Amino acid sequence: MRIDGGLFELTPKIIELGRAFLSSAANLDFAKPIVEALARETGELCTMSVLDGVDIVYVVRVEPALSLTRSYGVGSRLPAYATSMGRVLLAGLPPQNAKAILRASRLRKLTNRTKTDPEILTAEIARAGKVGWCLVQQEIELGVCGLSAAVKNRQGTTRAAVSISFNMSRFDRKLALEVALPRLLEAAGELSGLGD
Repeated sequence: MRIDGGLFELTPKIIELGRAFLSSAANLDFAKPIVEALARETGELCTMSVLDGVDIVYVVRVEPALSLTRSYGVGSRLPAYATSMGRVLLAGLPPQNAKAILRASRLRKLTNRTKTDPEILTAEIARAGKVGWCLVQQEIELGVCGLSAAVKNRQGTTRAAVSISFNMSRFDRKLALEVALPRLLEAAGELSGLGD
């Protein structure tokens, strides 16, 4: 960081710090092949993310040929409250910590489907904690649906989320829950406990 006349300016060093975080935060070498296999088998965008403050941050992203409308890459941040990944990650926290993150979040409508009521979000997070996965439809972006599962460490603590993002034009809820969800949970199981 440089200071010039009382103004702060970020330098290229911040990119190095970001890369160091992303490469060490989740020991990504073990994760990428598993996320790649999930993307190959489902034909959909698959990601892994971690919680950072009120946001989720992509640490692995694998996009097949059929792309979505968005182009968030590794290092991109999205508000936790509005994503399936975020709700799974918040579910892995003690309830008071998850509520504190919701209170600190700017709960706003990102689409006409975004849930912003803290009580509804708390119930969604609790449900994700019970079942170990979460489905969010068109809350972060119209036309996009996210299905996420918790990635845990050997002690059973949630440390990341793995996700499949569907384009709504190709999304079939029944098929997603009967076919994609078991494969997602399998991938989450493979990722859990590895790289500790």
